[in-house]
Amino acid sequence: MQTTLVHEIWPASRSSRMAQAFMVVAGTALLALSAKVQVPFWPVPMTMQTFVVLLIGITYGPRLGLATGLLYLFEGALGLPVFAKGVGLAYLMGPTGGYLFGFVAAMAVMGLLADRGWDKTGPGVLVAMVIGEVLIFLPGVVWLAAVVGSEKAIAVGLAPFIAAEAFKIILAVATLPLIWRAVKR
Repeated sequence: MQTTLVHEIWPASRSSRMAQAFMVVAGTALLALSAKVQVPFWPVPMTMQTFVVLLIGITYGPRLGLATGLLYLFEGALGLPVFAKGVGLAYLMGPTGGYLFGFVAAMAVMGLLADRGWDKTGPGVLVAMVIGEVLIFLPGVVWLAAVVGSEKAIAVGLAPFIAAEAFKIILAVATLPLIWRAVKR
């Protein structure tokens, strides 16, 4: 098992429950903030959340990534204003619910890939990010299709986001290996 970026930068986060709790809560705060930075679309707003979801997963590892995703959904279900729009269990089960549940899956899998060293090279990050995007958008579009139909779900829940997601992937591919090199020095 490899070390994740967060463990390399902050070794206490590997074994200290307090450090881990801090990382999980900080991750949910970052997710909530990224949900509020948005370009209005309907029914799914364009936010920086997918980028933050994937970065949390790939830098935190599977356990902290999964815990962060689950806490984020729990906070939203309780009515805390962490989602892009709306609060509560009804919002979580609404048209964007599939994307939100996809966040959790993506964070866990991104963490597993990071444990295997995929976060240290450009090609590894590229493949990991694409896998993470699929884990977010596949359940999101399928869930949305149940509400608005397949064609419309693809038209409003996937197609408008492809260019932005490609940019986010390129950004991660360009920066993560550089961060690793800097940390190793």
